[in-house]
Amino acid sequence: MTLASSGREVIIPTGEALSPLSSTPHAFSAQIEPFMAGVDELKPLLPGHWEELALNQDKTPLDPQWETYAQREAAGQLLYVTLRQAGILKGYFIGFIAPGLHYRQCLTLTMDIYYTTPDARGGTAGLRLMRSVMKEAKRRGVQRVFFGSKLHKDSGRLFEALGMKPVETYYSSWIGD
Repeated sequence: MTLASSGREVIIPTGEALSPLSSTPHAFSAQIEPFMAGVDELKPLLPGHWEELALNQDKTPLDPQWETYAQREAAGQLLYVTLRQAGILKGYFIGFIAPGLHYRQCLTLTMDIYYTTPDARGGTAGLRLMRSVMKEAKRRGVQRVFFGSKLHKDSGRLFEALGMKPVETYYSSWIGD
């Protein structure tokens, strides 16, 4: 598949393991998976993710735009990497690949969300997930990545372990009724 505005070919492998399962029952694996085909398995993790990280929860209920994810996946613009332990979903990364709006020639991966379940934290599972994301992004021709961290649940150390640097801070204010 080719992204029209960049002219770059985007290959969408499915189910390709980036980190093979070990014979150890506690080992984590990270793999590329088709998003919409696995969305029903993802949905039970979203409320915990939302409760832990979302702002303004009293005003913004969890209500993903599944049709937009489906469109982006069909266009070859969605990257979904899962983290599994003994086949059980323990984390995920969802990001979008597209040329930068200001930099047409720069294919960019922008993180939408990532999450690891609390029982998958404290070791190297998150790093394994993100290294797999970076490896796949590079394989797809991505030149720049943007990942974000909530200030109230900072994961900057993880991104710095990948050689990333902080580059921007967002500010938020609820202005609705």
